[in-house]
Amino acid sequence: MTQHLHSSLAMTDHRPWPLPDTPWIWRQTWTDLAFFHWRIPVATLRPLVPADLEIDTFDGSAWLGLVPFALSDFSIRRLPAVPWLSAFLETNLRTYVTDGRKAGVWFFRLDATRALAVLGACIGLGLPYVWSRMEMTRSTGIDYTVRRGRAQLDVSYRAEGPASAAAPGSLTSFLTERYCLYATHLGRLSRLEIHHGPWLLQDGSATIRQNSISEAVGLPPVIGKPLVHIAARQDVIGWPPTLVS
Repeated sequence: MTQHLHSSLAMTDHRPWPLPDTPWIWRQTWTDLAFFHWRIPVATLRPLVPADLEIDTFDGSAWLGLVPFALSDFSIRRLPAVPWLSAFLETNLRTYVTDGRKAGVWFFRLDATRALAVLGACIGLGLPYVWSRMEMTRSTGIDYTVRRGRAQLDVSYRAEGPASAAAPGSLTSFLTERYCLYATHLGRLSRLEIHHGPWLLQDGSATIRQNSISEAVGLPPVIGKPLVHIAARQDVIGWPPTLVS
């Protein structure tokens, strides 16, 4: 593990609950990440989220998030990263949920550029990954595209201003400081715990030329300008899924 990973993961005071008492099993790094968020009615999301999960809201609104980024340095604990397999692009479409004890993330769709990683996540974790053609280019900002059937994304984004941690209790914290995700695996609801340092976020601007990711999963097209936050880097570790009783 790099020193940067050690230092960022040593921070735990920001977490809403303690770290799991079992060893983490994988690690990865996310870079050039953007959070795009839109308000959305709870009733619109409800048919696509398991009944055992409550849709989490902030000031009475549910939120739909679209998160493109570059993933690198993926590896299993005590094993080195495999160069070709350990780096790829990923975009997720998500909302926020709770089982009444731990607030986390529910993914409607995850696009990735590594077919083997997609297969492993689908089989091993029950996550709705799909293989897609994706490109990221860096200049004064980030140009990012996703191409897979009905799911099309063409967006440019850039950071503006200094990076800072979200204030506890703020909307920004609600949307980003999430330390578990939920999935349906083999017909059962499971929870996968993760850990990372507090997000250091910049405000951002975006030009969205095309976005039909939500329509590809049966949601209506998103309307209006999103709330945009940018993160340069986040180091992450994760635990195996456990059944939610």
